[in-house]
Amino acid sequence: MLSHVLNLIWILVLIAGIPIASYLTMRQEEIFHLPRKSLYLSAAVSQWLLVLLTVLIGLTAPGGWERFKAIASSSFLAWTAVLVAVSLAGMGLALLSEIQGWWPEESRWVLHLLPHTRQEKVWSVLLLAPTAGFCEELIYRGYLLSQLSRYLHSVDAAWAVSSAAFGLAHLYQKASGTLRAAALGALLAYPVIRLGTIYPSMATHFLIDVLALVWLGPASLRRQADSQSGL
Repeated sequence: MLSHVLNLIWILVLIAGIPIASYLTMRQEEIFHLPRKSLYLSAAVSQWLLVLLTVLIGLTAPGGWERFKAIASSSFLAWTAVLVAVSLAGMGLALLSEIQGWWPEESRWVLHLLPHTRQEKVWSVLLLAPTAGFCEELIYRGYLLSQLSRYLHSVDAAWAVSSAAFGLAHLYQKASGTLRAAALGALLAYPVIRLGTIYPSMATHFLIDVLALVWLGPASLRRQADSQSGL
């Protein structure tokens, strides 16, 4: 009985509590005055604490870790390559839409978190990207998707709700980032449901974050700087 209550509470925290915290974070102007490395470390610590709680609660949940089946290396590489390609295509389309004015520009929060120096890029690659790739996938695709499937008696409904929750967890990125994260969450959930394993999604999440932080993000910063200097 206690484990059932704890799981329900934790599901509500992930679906509603984390988005509320994300929204409140977005409204804290003082964060823009903090060094990026401090923000990176704070974000990593927060995610690992969430993972720790998820693991402790998930250990009492029936079927909580059924998404960790072994996968052949060839299948792992093939799925990861396809997921990365689809993700990059989507990111490219969003960037093109932003340039054309069809998609909202990145939020101040996102632009502030992007690494500006080589040292910050190293921090983001070695700390932020692997933390997000492991922690967020374990929480949303490893635990939440499994538990929602059990409670809702529908994999499709669990897929939709967990993807929406993942998107709302990125509310600090405003509407564009929230929608982009929800779409990525839905994509990364597909192989988890299809194969019963989370490993290709973890690898893809890590690689996409590396590309976004080291390549696409700084390119967006340069483009915005060029457009402002041309005014």
